[in-house]
Amino acid sequence: MTIETKLPKVGTTIFSVMSQLAVEHKAVNLGQGFPDFEPPEALREALARAMADGRNQYAPGIGTQPLREQIALKTERLYGHRVDPDAEVTVTSGATEAIFAAIAAVVRAGDEVIVFDPAYDCYEPAIDLQGARAVHIPLTVPSFAIDWQRVRDAVTPKTRMILINSPHNPSGAVLSAADLDELAAIVRDTGIVVLSDEVYEHIVYGAPHQSVLRHAELAARSIVVSSFGKTYHCTGWKVGYAVAPAALSAEFRKVHQYLTFCTFHPAQAAFAEFLASTPQHYLELPAFYQAKRDYFRELLKPSRLKLLDVPGGYFQLVDYSAISEQDDLSFSQWLVKEGGVAGIPLTPFYETAPGTHLLRLCFAKSDATMQAAAERLCRL
Repeated sequence: MTIETKLPKVGTTIFSVMSQLAVEHKAVNLGQGFPDFEPPEALREALARAMADGRNQYAPGIGTQPLREQIALKTERLYGHRVDPDAEVTVTSGATEAIFAAIAAVVRAGDEVIVFDPAYDCYEPAIDLQGARAVHIPLTVPSFAIDWQRVRDAVTPKTRMILINSPHNPSGAVLSAADLDELAAIVRDTGIVVLSDEVYEHIVYGAPHQSVLRHAELAARSIVVSSFGKTYHCTGWKVGYAVAPAALSAEFRKVHQYLTFCTFHPAQAAFAEFLASTPQHYLELPAFYQAKRDYFRELLKPSRLKLLDVPGGYFQLVDYSAISEQDDLSFSQWLVKEGGVAGIPLTPFYETAPGTHLLRLCFAKSDATMQAAAERLCRL
C-alpha cells in the first residue's frame, strides 16, 4: 500500500536525534531542553497523595476546578488580567497539545499563519495539517528581534494568525511592551488571532515578562499557552494550559476534547495544591535560573565559543566560528561524537537557514553536568 504523507517535510525531530546520539556516544546532553534535576519534593509528595487518594480516573475535560482557579489567580496576580476560570482557562496535555489545538481550532485550509524564524519545530506541522501555509519571517540576528515592518508587509487578507514566542526558543530573546504595541497596531480591525507561546514566562532576567495578557487589546484576541513542565522541572508530566477569551476558548475546547479529552488527573491535583501553598516557587524562578545561566557562562569563559546574550529562557546560544567553519548540522554531529557534548543546531528551526555558526546549549542542568560539559567545550 502506498501512503501519501501529509507531512512531507517532517522527519524525526532534531531533539530526539541529538539525544539518541548523546546516548550512543556517552556525551553530556545539553541538547534537549529538560532539567536533569528533580521537581520540588513537596510537589512530588502532592502527586503521590493524589494517586493514593484515588485521583486516578478521568479529570474534567477542561481541567479540574481547583487548578483552573489557581491559574486564574496567578494570571491576575502577575499580569493584572482577570480571567474566568470556567470559561477562559483550559488545562492541556502539555503546551505542544495546546499549540496544536489552538491552530486547529482557528486556522482553515488556505489561511496563512505568520511565524518567526528560528521557530520551534511543532508550529509548522500543525499549520500544514490544516491545509494552511506558514509565512516565515526571519528574526534579526544576533538580537533575534522582530522587524515589525516586515510583519506589516507580510499581512494579507489570508492572514488568520500571528504566532509569537517570548521568551523565545532557541534564542532567549524577549518581547518588550513596545513590541506588543506594534503587534496590536497590526492586528487592530482585522480578524487575525494571536497565538502566544509563553512556556518560559517565569524565566526572564532583569525585567518583568511582557505577557500578551498584560495588553488588554491583545488579550481580547489571543490564545496564550504556558507549561507547568518548564516551571516546575517536570517536563515528563506533560501538563500545560491555555488562557483565551470565552469565544476562542470554546473553539479551542472543541479540538482539545478530541485530542486528549483530559489531562493526567493526579498531576492536576498536585499542581493545584502546590500553586496554592508555594507561589514563591515561580516568583523565585528567575533568580534560580539566572544563577545557573551566569555560572554556565563563567565556566565557558576560557573556551573559544562566543556567548550571545540570554535575556530569558534556559538556553545559551554560542557562536563556534572560531573553532570550525562547518555548518551547524555537521558541527553538532562532530561535537557529540568527537567533543562529547550534545547541543542543538539552529538550521532545523528555519525555513531558509541564514548560515550562522550557532548552537543551542541547555543550562537547565545540575552544576556537575554543566562542569562536565564546559570542561569538554573548553578543550575545543
